Amino acid sequence: MNILVVDDDKEIVDSIAIFLGAENYRVFKAYDGLEALEVLAENPIHLMILDVMMPRLNGIKTLMQLRQSRNIPVILLSAKSEDGDKILGLAAGADDYVTKPFSPPELVARVKSQLRRYTTLGSLGKQYGEIRIDGLWVNTESKTVQVDGEDVRLTPIEYKILELLVRNRGRVFSADEIYSRVWNGDSVVGDNTIAVHIRHIREKIEINPKEPRYLKVVWGIGYKID
Repeated sequence: MNILVVDDDKEIVDSIAIFLGAENYRVFKAYDGLEALEVLAENPIHLMILDVMMPRLNGIKTLMQLRQSRNIPVILLSAKSEDGDKILGLAAGADDYVTKPFSPPELVARVKSQLRRYTTLGSLGKQYGEIRIDGLWVNTESKTVQVDGEDVRLTPIEYKILELLVRNRGRVFSADEIYSRVWNGDSVVGDNTIAVHIRHIREKIEINPKEPRYLKVVWGIGYKID
């Protein structure tokens, strides 16, 4: 999971990054709202920890811009503890609010809670065009794919097959089902044609196509993303 930490205090950013890194999260850093929006535009970020008081573009304005297009969880950080400030942050679209000074282990626990809600309980990513399975990220609106933060170029047919499988994680699709859903009966393809497309997708999204992490073959039945 990729987490963006945004604060104009570099020591705070580095400290949070150490604790998140210990939990095997990949941490991106930014030091004001404008930098944060640039990172968000270029990387598949799954959660953002965002300070309120920052130069150039503060946290509330950054959050309001983010919410125009993305629905990732956002945890606000602020030195202000008044109820009015918390209400303002939550009204702007924050999912949680942590007052400085804070306990890093508690912040990590809140991160885990938000990610758990976002990726499993609510399936919010699917509603907003983002489907994530570990390091595999598919944006169904822009029709783009990334693996571990790196862009993957697929042909239109390859993309359609991959989207079908990630939208139905764990379900096995036979070659006939893939043909019916992807080609819509516009042409006639055989099992071998679909197998070739599957092989090409594997070569592009898997580190080791012979030991796939995502795209699995269920012998004699079909294919699935797991």
